[in-house]
Amino acid sequence: MIRSHRLVAFFFCLAGIVAFSFPAVAQVDRARQIGGKFMCMCGCNQVLTQCNHVGCTTSTAMLKELDQSVARGDSEDVITQGFVQEFGTKVYAEPPKSGLSLVAWVLPSVYLLIGTVLVVFIISRWRSRVLGEPATAGGASGFSVEELERARRRVARDTED
Repeated sequence: MIRSHRLVAFFFCLAGIVAFSFPAVAQVDRARQIGGKFMCMCGCNQVLTQCNHVGCTTSTAMLKELDQSVARGDSEDVITQGFVQEFGTKVYAEPPKSGLSLVAWVLPSVYLLIGTVLVVFIISRWRSRVLGEPATAGGASGFSVEELERARRRVARDTED
């Protein structure tokens, strides 16, 4: 009986610890999600949350600032604006999809579409030109009918078993 009371007390303590630490876990996840949208400004060209330089003071300071902003309850937009004001637009890991950046996002698809249409157009022109050519007396090769027939006989004679 005493064991069951200890077991129940243990589970209540465990539930309390989990409930107490849940907001901290949510903050860490939120900070990691937001930090994945920024680049580390040390020059490594890595995402802030994935900078693997030993002793990188830049990523440490940026992550500390990010954690403080998340702990204060700042919105993602406020945090983003703060980093952009401090480091400029180069802090974005992925440029925002607006303005000139939107053009940079759309142009590869437009170029692919234009290229595909151009290739289909060129191939259809080649096919119509080949199909529409009049046949010459010796065919498309320019050889006479007698020369082609002589070559066929010779090939047939040389390949007989």
